[in-house]
Amino acid sequence: HDMGVDYLKSGNTAMALRELQVALSVDEKLPRAHHATAEAYRLSGRTAEAEKHLKRALELDPTFQGARLSLAARYIQTERFEDAIRESRILVDDPTFPAPWRALTNAGWAEHRLGRNADARKSLVMALDMKPNYWPALLNLGILESQENRRAEAIERFSQVLAARPGPSAEAETNYRMAEIYVSLGERDRAIAHLSAVIDKQPSGEWGRRSQEYRKLLQ
Repeated sequence: HDMGVDYLKSGNTAMALRELQVALSVDEKLPRAHHATAEAYRLSGRTAEAEKHLKRALELDPTFQGARLSLAARYIQTERFEDAIRESRILVDDPTFPAPWRALTNAGWAEHRLGRNADARKSLVMALDMKPNYWPALLNLGILESQENRRAEAIERFSQVLAARPGPSAEAETNYRMAEIYVSLGERDRAIAHLSAVIDKQPSGEWGRRSQEYRKLLQ
């Protein structure tokens, strides 16, 4: 198990799976080995197998918070939002869970996707009350503000995301969404600046391609 986790940390998912499968052959009832195996499968794109191991980890240990958080994220990815909310709320209501803002952010996004924006706002604001610089909650709340035409509030949230420096992918999405808002405000130059920031830092990927197409329309 420990060797498998070490391989995961170094990015070698194939060797991680090899070692973790050996661990499970020795003790199939080891919840943390199932959780690590799920992560290796997720990184390998084998999401069905990942979900299977997350559920097995929780069967063996219903108090396994990390597995439950990962399962909620998996449900969001597959648009099973009610399931995601259920798993997230279990964590929120657990006084021993050390990072309730993460579960609240998952619940908030799922609620937003179900059109329950008042509930989503409540969850995301609560997450930020607990951890003000938690960028996933800031990003999700910014998206919610933007879709409700609260553009000044959305720009403020997105600016906070960029200040947190969450990494290339999140920064690319944030800059693109800010560009959309500035276009709606008639501030073309500011929109182009944000699109250019995406293209300069991450030209490949979804947000890079979308930014290149959008900038062509504006120039």
